[in-house]
Amino acid sequence: MGTSEEDENSSNVGDEEEQENAEEFSGDEEVEENDSDKDSNILENKLATENDENSITWKDLGLTDALCKACEELKWKAPSKIQKEAIPVALQGKDIIGLAETGSGKTGAFALPILHALLENPQRYFALILTPTRELAFQISEQFEALGSSIGVKCCVVVGGMDMVSQALQLAKKPHIIIATPGRLVDHLENMKGFNLKAIKYLVMDEADRILNMDFEVELDKILKVLPRERRTFLFSATMTKKVKKLQRASLKDPVKVEVSNKYQTVEQLQQYYIFIPVKFKDVYLVHIINELAGNSFMIFCSTCANTVRTALMLRALGLAAIPLHGQMSQNKRLAALNKFKAKNRSILISTDVASRGLDIPHVDVVLNFDIPTHSKDYIHRVGRTARAGRSGKAVTFVTQYDVELYQRIEHLLGKQLPLYPCEEDEVMALQERVSEAQRTAKLELKDLEESKGSRKGKFKKGGDDFDDSEQFTGARKRMKPQGGGGGNKNWKKAKRK
Repeated sequence: MGTSEEDENSSNVGDEEEQENAEEFSGDEEVEENDSDKDSNILENKLATENDENSITWKDLGLTDALCKACEELKWKAPSKIQKEAIPVALQGKDIIGLAETGSGKTGAFALPILHALLENPQRYFALILTPTRELAFQISEQFEALGSSIGVKCCVVVGGMDMVSQALQLAKKPHIIIATPGRLVDHLENMKGFNLKAIKYLVMDEADRILNMDFEVELDKILKVLPRERRTFLFSATMTKKVKKLQRASLKDPVKVEVSNKYQTVEQLQQYYIFIPVKFKDVYLVHIINELAGNSFMIFCSTCANTVRTALMLRALGLAAIPLHGQMSQNKRLAALNKFKAKNRSILISTDVASRGLDIPHVDVVLNFDIPTHSKDYIHRVGRTARAGRSGKAVTFVTQYDVELYQRIEHLLGKQLPLYPCEEDEVMALQERVSEAQRTAKLELKDLEESKGSRKGKFKKGGDDFDDSEQFTGARKRMKPQGGGGGNKNWKKAKRK
């Protein structure tokens, strides 16, 4: 595996960061100076935990009564490891770099200190939370509102794909907390008269390694220029960048590194497997695993928008309740798809990496990496959608003859070899005929879907924004037994028009 310095945006080359995953920040003296603070903090918490697992309460962390009550109402019995370590440091007014595995309560670790500080010093435009994805922004907003319901906290979500005018009206009401994706926030800063971030006291970057990446470079520089220097900055992620240059861009002052896992890892309750299969039988194995684990709730990750839709149409043709979620759907459709899955109206969510980070859907039982992630760190985030907050979960990664090197990188990052998922080949191949029929149906539907969108908004491949979850295409099952000649096709189109 290459260890040379490579372009971060290169799609199938791992970062040098991945090679150094267990190392400390090299050359970052400011962080090292504060290691003693961090170490003593960790030691105190460890000793307390040894005496009694549940000895530390929310009150012990120094939070106000109103917030302790809010945590109890949300049934958060006791602080998680990252919360025990991050909250006291944050209440001392220090900058934080927080690293903890997925599903460990990172949102609470930054939301609670911010709300505590807001109660002591109430003001509008108090905190700015930056996230890489729109869905994560809505989720963080829900958590802030739930924790701050008794103290009247006002939040505003500023993300792309939604109406800018209504967002501007919400911002004009001066909320306490702004949760935003970088691109849309820059749009408002440049186009909305009288809107500025000069009063901001707290900046949080959730999934910080992604925000500090090249993708958001221009937007982030614009945002950092208009923020006050006198502020607290928190960076949180399950996988943190090691590159000092990137961390310096966040303008941290004497940051304390709060780390509950010293290498990139997944939670203990997660059972991880891989399955090695020929690329042409991927769909058959997918259907077999879904049948075998029937009754569970699935998240399936694909590499492209088109593949999520194709896979969803194929599974629907087999009578499975699947729904796609990808970046070329309008934002309302994305939220609708997510809500259907959250409400358990659909048992299978097929997504690109837009849903891989931060989303908390407690009932996800199984994560299937149908297409292997190009960057090893994305694997950690994807499988982190299951086995959250102490629950158990299962993850299976499909490895074809073309994915061996990418898969080896993932094992290298995890520092362990994963077991092979047991499969009876005869049982799998018995499904081949039915799956082939469903593939043909999906192909026809996809073609028809592209044509109907193409007539209005340009082909799907060119990114028609209104390319929705294709749920109106219910003709698939009717076409499982096509009538002779072209009759089946006519019936299908007639059914669709109805």
